[in-house]
Amino acid sequence: MALPALQPVDAGPRDAAIADLKAAFGDRCTTSLAVREQHGKDESWHQPAPPDAVVFARSTEEVATAVRICAAHKVPVVPFGTGTSLEGHVAALRGGVCIDVSQMNRVVRVSVEDLDCTVEAGVTRKALNEHLRDTGLFFPIDPGADASLGGMAATRASGTNAVRYGTMRENVLSLTVVLPDGRIVKTARRSRKSAAGYDLTRLFVGSEGTLGVITEVTLRLYGIPAAISSATCSFPSVKAAVDTVIQTIQSGIPVARMELADELQMKAFNLYAKLGVAEAPTLWLEFHGTDASVAEQAEMVQAIAAEHGGADFKWTTSPEERKRLWQARHDAAYAGKALRPGAQLWATDVCVPISRLADCIVETQVDVQASFLPAPIVGHVGDGNFHLTIILDPKEPREVEEANRLNDRLVARALSMDGTCTGEHGVGYGKIDFLNAEHGGDVLSVMRAVKKAIDPDGIMNPGKILRM
Repeated sequence: MALPALQPVDAGPRDAAIADLKAAFGDRCTTSLAVREQHGKDESWHQPAPPDAVVFARSTEEVATAVRICAAHKVPVVPFGTGTSLEGHVAALRGGVCIDVSQMNRVVRVSVEDLDCTVEAGVTRKALNEHLRDTGLFFPIDPGADASLGGMAATRASGTNAVRYGTMRENVLSLTVVLPDGRIVKTARRSRKSAAGYDLTRLFVGSEGTLGVITEVTLRLYGIPAAISSATCSFPSVKAAVDTVIQTIQSGIPVARMELADELQMKAFNLYAKLGVAEAPTLWLEFHGTDASVAEQAEMVQAIAAEHGGADFKWTTSPEERKRLWQARHDAAYAGKALRPGAQLWATDVCVPISRLADCIVETQVDVQASFLPAPIVGHVGDGNFHLTIILDPKEPREVEEANRLNDRLVARALSMDGTCTGEHGVGYGKIDFLNAEHGGDVLSVMRAVKKAIDPDGIMNPGKILRM
């Protein structure tokens, strides 16, 4: 997608802000082109835009100092965690200052008794789980990338475990946020319930840096299951696989993961990893519980799958075998490139009510089969969310036009089924044009009113989520 036409910040205020930041942060404020370019792009194909300077903060107070300086000069601020977002979230569309929180990487506290913890925003999910390893607890939200937890909160991330454990929305208890004027606020206490005032935690979860900079996150934790079993099963059609998913959920089986790959994605796995598996729609499943319960769950799902033509059902409790089974699913993006070496991936996602999931995927496959671009499908189908990965050469206008067409039709299809334009990637600037169709003008006017009330000068990550 081309960059939106936003007015860059004037040189005078920009240069004055950078001078003040260098005085405050020394070498941790840089205008190096290489560092700026690194901080102006994410893992998507969207066109990058570097900031004018990058500040590496080490504490909430330092973030507040940087934001106050930017606010005084009305210079844009773009928060940055690990840069793993997928809709152009970190592109500095008006220039300005990127505040990198990756050095804010302390686990502040863990409460085993309360099943919660507080971490600085730069802590990654893998680092947190490594820290928790000897406590018997874990944090389940797994978006695939080793994203920062501040960034995961900002984009309302989810992933493979969401069908059982929910998304970041359900698992963030409280946030520390630096507001656009430099004030520091804590959105909630640690109690699991509260009816005290507006739910500011949920306001900032998913705000994508447009309302403030998240600097600390308090999270729910869970006990590591006594036993885990994983399974794969192939099906004669996508509909048969999704019908298995629906019946499993309706039967009350507490499945932890339910992932789908279509025929084209399975072909990509074979090309990439030489798996030698059937190139048919395939489910990956995982069950958490006791030794007896995970065996029972796997057997129940195997019986349901058989009713829908499922074949070659394989399940295991061996950690080594489970890792091997899931490695292919985690390599989906790399495998997609094997379908067309040298090309680039445009990953997009939608989410629909689970009763419409089979219709949405099948209609999308019809679109892809009529296209000249390959586009495999993978999905977190237990909650109705799936990804279309369009494989294209972004230097070819005809291919970019076709990718845009496929994406537009995918989103329109999901919205027509009472779904959403993005289940977990977020809006950034890549999906900003779909919000009116999804929410309508009245809802967007409320969102704009919130944005203007908190960020009247529009300095926080401008050009993302809303057109102001």
